[in-house]
Amino acid sequence: MHHHTGRHFLQIPGPTNIPERVLRAMSQATIDHRGPEFAQLTLEIQDGLRHIFQTEGPVVIFPASGSGAWEAALVNTLSPGDHVLMFETGHFATLWRDIAVRLGLIVDFVPGDWRHGVDLQALEDRLAGDDGNTFKAVAVVHNETSTGVFSRVDLIRKVMDQVGHPALLLVDTISSLGSMDYRHDEWGVDVTVASSQKGLMVPPGLSFNAVSEKAHHAARAAGLARSYWDWERHIDLNQSGFFPTTPATNLLFGLREALTLLLEEGLDAIFARHDRHAGATRHAVAGWGLDLQCADPLAYSSSLTAVCVPDGCNADHLRKIILDRFNMSLGSGLGKVKGSVFRIGHLGDFNDLMLMGTLSGVEMGLALADIPFTKGGTTAAMDLLISQSEGVAQTL
Repeated sequence: MHHHTGRHFLQIPGPTNIPERVLRAMSQATIDHRGPEFAQLTLEIQDGLRHIFQTEGPVVIFPASGSGAWEAALVNTLSPGDHVLMFETGHFATLWRDIAVRLGLIVDFVPGDWRHGVDLQALEDRLAGDDGNTFKAVAVVHNETSTGVFSRVDLIRKVMDQVGHPALLLVDTISSLGSMDYRHDEWGVDVTVASSQKGLMVPPGLSFNAVSEKAHHAARAAGLARSYWDWERHIDLNQSGFFPTTPATNLLFGLREALTLLLEEGLDAIFARHDRHAGATRHAVAGWGLDLQCADPLAYSSSLTAVCVPDGCNADHLRKIILDRFNMSLGSGLGKVKGSVFRIGHLGDFNDLMLMGTLSGVEMGLALADIPFTKGGTTAAMDLLISQSEGVAQTL
């Protein structure tokens, strides 16, 4: 182990850097979760979450990781043997599929190359050919954290409506909520899955289901077993500010402060900031002469960038050098892209100087790892940020 001075650069795509205000909020003394002060905390959080999800409906909060929110979305809306349409957009879409299969659901998993988003034509073909409305749900990942590819949820809903299929639409926004434009109500989503440790800038441990009226109605007839994950008791008790089980009180303190930060900045400004940093990162990758894992410019993620190393090179070796020499963590390749991809997270509490430090560390690491590349990608990103800085300053 090297002794490192200075801050650690946590540039994985989550957990993300936690703002000081959020850390301080979590440090306060725990309060009675059956008392009036806690009830006010819950009601304030619910109001803030509805703004972030862009919904008028309930948002159920579980002490859990995002995997818990995946399971909750399925067990509250479906019955054993129900058919679900899912798409292989990357590692996390595959993991969600695995949970569905273990729960006794029958999954039609549309194959993908991990470089593109949801295939809209395949979606239309599957649904149009489902004369008996066998599919009870379509489950998709909005922003695939393993590949840096996002899918157009609004267009997915448009296809479902054009075909006239009644399936529920379940969407994973774990690495996009609070970082990329997302509209639960406007886009007709029935269950939105999210968690606390990425764009919401809170440590891991909270997960969320935003629930449409249609999904809430489906839950009353769903036959999959559930107890801890049952929405009904949460939705009922949350109206008065309480929970059916012991809540993660200090994480909720942090969440309230994080929501305040997000609303102070404003969603439009947040989305523009993430778009700008993602664009600068891609500019650097192009300057280095490297390839992106995302092959569709219309599907570039604004939360993270997955970068391919040349054939014969190992991305994990590069990551190790960067961690050892510069105390910076980058995301590893997962599943099918393990060893061939590294991921740069640029979401959450993040600014221009943090991005430039990150890209400088990557460029120095590429040189130390003897990976073939062209110098100057970091300068190209800096030039782009400078050229766009006037418009940013005007919004401050």
